[in-house]
Amino acid sequence: MGCIAGAVALPRQGSGFQTVHLTHAHFWGAPGTIAAIEQLGQQVHAAGLGEVYIEDISRPRGGPLEGGHVAHQLGLDVDVGLDTSQKPPLSASERETVELASMVRPDLRGVRADRWNPGVVTLLHLATQLPDIDRILVNPAIKQQLCQEVRGDRAWLRLIRPWYGHAAHMHIHFRCPPGQTDCMPQPPPPQGEGCDATLQWWFDQLDAPPAPAKPHVPAPLPIACKAVMNAP
Repeated sequence: MGCIAGAVALPRQGSGFQTVHLTHAHFWGAPGTIAAIEQLGQQVHAAGLGEVYIEDISRPRGGPLEGGHVAHQLGLDVDVGLDTSQKPPLSASERETVELASMVRPDLRGVRADRWNPGVVTLLHLATQLPDIDRILVNPAIKQQLCQEVRGDRAWLRLIRPWYGHAAHMHIHFRCPPGQTDCMPQPPPPQGEGCDATLQWWFDQLDAPPAPAKPHVPAPLPIACKAVMNAP
């Protein structure tokens, strides 16, 4: 929870990426976050992959996003589409109607064979090499596919963490910038590749009855955010 001072905006498009859903997504982030996403786009282009679609980062001063999004408040979180197919340049109106392609089967137990390809693995691997990367959230089925498919260097799998949803995009989270004392770092990802019983747990939950939904009550922003959010 929190806010950000000194955020900068990601361009609407750049080498290897295009932003989408311009009227209800937000593309402001910490300077290091924006630089890292531009670096990822350049690496995507150099690898011969199709441009990736960028969704939410943060609002200009951070704080909660519409719809009760808990993350994306500090300019350190980025949603990046996983589709690496070749794409044409989109007009502003076309970007509003883009629907990110899910990589996961409807039963949530595996990836879609018609969409999964080595380019998705390359994209995820590139993302784990970005400066100050903390972790990357993907659907458990995507994590499972990586565990089954990746050979050779597998150390980067530690940073790929399973989480609900995230079937069409990865959620990249960066570490707190130096000197940002109000930013509370998350516990580091557990040691190991994460391809053990902790991953199987997510699939076991598919057979369990869903828990009753609790009403969302946004947590109050830190007191220090008042000056940031009210700044002219």
